[in-house]
Amino acid sequence: MKIGFIGLGNVGGKLSGSLLRNGVELYVHDLDAELVAEKVAGGAVAGGSPAEMMRTCDAVITCLPSPAASAAVVEQMLPEVTDGKIWIEMSTTDANEIKRLAALVQAQGGAAVDCPVSGGCHRADTGNISIYAGCDRETFDRVLPILTHMGRRILHVGELGNASVLKVMTNYLATANLLTLCEALTVMNAQGMDLGMTYEAIAMSSGTSFVHETESQLILSGSRDVNFTMDLIQKDIGLFQKLADDAGVPLEISPLMIEMMGDGQKRYGDRAQSDRMIERLEEATGLEVLAEGFPMDLVDDEPEERGYEVRPKRLM
Repeated sequence: MKIGFIGLGNVGGKLSGSLLRNGVELYVHDLDAELVAEKVAGGAVAGGSPAEMMRTCDAVITCLPSPAASAAVVEQMLPEVTDGKIWIEMSTTDANEIKRLAALVQAQGGAAVDCPVSGGCHRADTGNISIYAGCDRETFDRVLPILTHMGRRILHVGELGNASVLKVMTNYLATANLLTLCEALTVMNAQGMDLGMTYEAIAMSSGTSFVHETESQLILSGSRDVNFTMDLIQKDIGLFQKLADDAGVPLEISPLMIEMMGDGQKRYGDRAQSDRMIERLEEATGLEVLAEGFPMDLVDDEPEERGYEVRPKRLM
């Protein structure tokens, strides 16, 4: 299959790199010509406009920063959608919006997959990220070989839109964990605890998590660069709050998180790295939440393997 990839930013650049590394015939597009040139130097083909890419390719993947960006690209591709063409949306987006766009693609005879990823840029870089796929089973079986070049664990989550609902939920949880870790590390520092020891104490406890085992390292090293910016977090937790509002679920923690992230944006900039939220507490206390021996960049030490479908556990 000829695969198109639109959106070569922090995540998309790494996902498309996994396709290239695994010998996929890849066509690429991005508004940043330098990112396109970098992929072309690695063996990709400059795909031209989104419409040209849909005309040329069997499936086109989008990985873009906002629902509005995805909508603009899909509208350009629509005239070239014909029977058998596939649109794979790997952005984190609004479930209702992807259903709307998918209906337009399907009306032209194409198929659509709601396909966000989870696990961080370092795992996207090695093909070990996790992928959710929302679509009918027939379409899932068609795209699974493509997805297994980009991710380790692939979960078919049922109908279109389900993947986006699950994805914003996971990003909400990750953000809540980041904010509580900032508080925990600062309090331990204030209590005179060695922060290297504190890191290990959390890692071996019931309080550990993926966020701790990755982002706490970047906080303690002083890097604070997880390749995920505050504006993207605000988009995702805002989408989660919208899900709650639409369902009439009264949340208490979520609005506070949105307020806290908004304060971080006012202090450090809309596109500041999300791990800089620790600096709010450093400024308030005069402490430096740092420790020696932690990396400035995350590296995935899990060997790359071809991905596989994860089957949900079912209670008998």
